[in-house]
Amino acid sequence: MLAAGKAAASMALAVERHWPADKKLFGIALTRYGHALPLERIRWVEAGHPVPDEAGETAAREMLGAARAIKPMDMLLALVSGGGSALLSLPVDGVTIADLRAVTRDLLKSGAVIQEINTVRKHLSQIQGGRLAAACKAPVRTLIISDVTGDAATHVASGPCAPDPTTFQDAVDVLNRFDIKPPQAVLKHLISGLRGEREETPKPGSPVFENVENLVIASARGSLEAAAKLFRDNGIQPVILGDSITGEAKEVAKVMAALVREIRTYGSPFKPPVALLSGGECTVTVRRSNGRGGRCGEFLLALGVELGDIADVHAIAADTDGIDGSEDNAGALLAPDSLARALALGLDARKYLAANDSYGIFSALGDLVVTGPTRTNVNDYRAILIL
Repeated sequence: MLAAGKAAASMALAVERHWPADKKLFGIALTRYGHALPLERIRWVEAGHPVPDEAGETAAREMLGAARAIKPMDMLLALVSGGGSALLSLPVDGVTIADLRAVTRDLLKSGAVIQEINTVRKHLSQIQGGRLAAACKAPVRTLIISDVTGDAATHVASGPCAPDPTTFQDAVDVLNRFDIKPPQAVLKHLISGLRGEREETPKPGSPVFENVENLVIASARGSLEAAAKLFRDNGIQPVILGDSITGEAKEVAKVMAALVREIRTYGSPFKPPVALLSGGECTVTVRRSNGRGGRCGEFLLALGVELGDIADVHAIAADTDGIDGSEDNAGALLAPDSLARALALGLDARKYLAANDSYGIFSALGDLVVTGPTRTNVNDYRAILIL
């Protein structure tokens, strides 16, 4: 059993609890620092996220070696969840972990969506983009907790056991689109790939996937349906707007605010009380290097700025893994008086938004949502309650 991602430890623990005592089970669970759980039959390893480090590289190398060593009569059970892209940091020959760190940092700040970021990662990895499955002679069964819009297996943890439809050209196009100048070793590898001097990731239809099964067992939609039931049980109409909402966090907030104003003013298209629920993964283009926070905090702060002093509107935005961006919070809460309280403290919400510092203002207000590691990851959760 090989597990990678923010949910790796909880998934591995579930397997241990349900695996027959008389059947052999061994392997590695690779997760983010602070996300491990006590395991008895599986060894856990913690590594860096969202920026890869040497601990992840060492563990990924060992996992790839274990997959290669499995005999055809055995089985590889892969447990994959969001965060695995950074954790499974085994760069191709000629590219160092420092090179991979540098290009990852630039991609995370660029505003690129996760699918674009993973396109580059897969073409710099020895284990992602289907290469883990390709290295295994035994049947591969992959259980996936999806944190990406669309729930495509190739994008969760950069698809270590899934066919990769992207190419070296696609990876280069992403870097060019966001004007990212990668380290020389990365550029050299990608150019070699364009010339056909490097092997492409295994594609859909490749024979290496004949005995490979990828099964998504949890996703953002499930979290929204659970939230909808909770609101409904408490007498509030829930409306699920979608589990695949993407785009710049500030722009998504503007659209949501326009819908709230329509409901608040005209009772259309939904009559209060109503809860607007959404999932997905927004992006933040970082323009100030000293900003703190993530896409959930940025969305919520932008929503507050757009709503102004509209009464009886409350909201939460949080990442289901418990970490929103660079700090220790899952997200934040927005109340009708949040901006007024900020102003009373001498805090200008618009300036904090321009500085990409949602953490700073919500921390000062005491409105952070801090859960600690949830050890799961089904993307972002947003709820706007209109009373």
